Amino acid sequence: MKQEKARYIKAPVFAVAPMIDWTDRHCRFLHRQLSKRALLYTEMVVADAIIFGPREKLLSHSAAEHPVALQLGGSDAAKLSDAVRIAADYGYDEINLNVGCPSDRVQSGTFGACLMRDATHVADLVTAMKRVSTVPVTVKCRIGVDDQEPAQVLPDFLARMIGAGADAIWIHARKAWLQGLSPKENREIPPLDYDLVYAMKRENPDVFMGINGGIADLEQAARHLSHVDGVMLGRAAYHNTGLLAGVDAFLAGAGPAGATTPDVDWLALRDTMMDYAAELVDRGGRLHHVTRHMVGLFQGFAGARRFRQILSTDAARPGAGPEVIAAAFAAVDIDGGPRVQPEEQKLAG
Repeated sequence: MKQEKARYIKAPVFAVAPMIDWTDRHCRFLHRQLSKRALLYTEMVVADAIIFGPREKLLSHSAAEHPVALQLGGSDAAKLSDAVRIAADYGYDEINLNVGCPSDRVQSGTFGACLMRDATHVADLVTAMKRVSTVPVTVKCRIGVDDQEPAQVLPDFLARMIGAGADAIWIHARKAWLQGLSPKENREIPPLDYDLVYAMKRENPDVFMGINGGIADLEQAARHLSHVDGVMLGRAAYHNTGLLAGVDAFLAGAGPAGATTPDVDWLALRDTMMDYAAELVDRGGRLHHVTRHMVGLFQGFAGARRFRQILSTDAARPGAGPEVIAAAFAAVDIDGGPRVQPEEQKLAG
């Protein structure tokens, strides 16, 4: 009997974007403590690395992270298929194909955003991945690259992804500029085109489409969800990690009313992260591998600057243990709640 394929997560969806060097397993564990419903993504993992490299290190994760998606990078159908087969043993909830990253190292491997120049090839990749996957296969793309006119190329690109069986499409609403702009500059130039993404959703009402790019908070996310099925935050969710504490209530109401930060048991979070860090240190890991993802927790709280200082300096010292986390939490006025202090206004912005 043919195994039934899993269906994609029901809308609305809040996702934390895959971010190279940031969304590792320690980051995802922290994020999951703040939201049980957010969809979390790995860093992009190149298919070759899974096939020929340390797959246990690249793919292993905590059961607590679910729902969690694996993002793959590659442009060879056979290698991507092999990577999907290997990843199946690790129990990811989704496999995502990166067709949006503009970095030089991604371009040198002829994948990421440059794949948008060849929609037919990307469709073949999706077809190959779908053939061997028992979980949803999705695509994260841009609205176009370089001199492409997004309004002309995006409809055809999406039609080909849908025809290939993509279970969901996440669209970064800014064109990727691969020549003449650095990835950092490409974060602001050219401008975002949310209306085009909304139009694509209207033209494909039965296909899950999510939006990414420039979304700063849950109130903005709520406005997008009146047009699309999902919202994906990247740097905003990482640098202001505390906003994730409002995600579950936000999704329950799917509106601005859910965007207020709920009561959080910060001391329970402290204890959980201390226990997690202690286990990592006992296995030979470094405390900084955990705490570097925590510095954005208390943006707007009195004492947040000191919290960041402790985690950034003391946690990086040789032999540092989980007591550093306790000291950092003790510096914050948790009971006072988030209120931007004048001296911290710049850092919180």
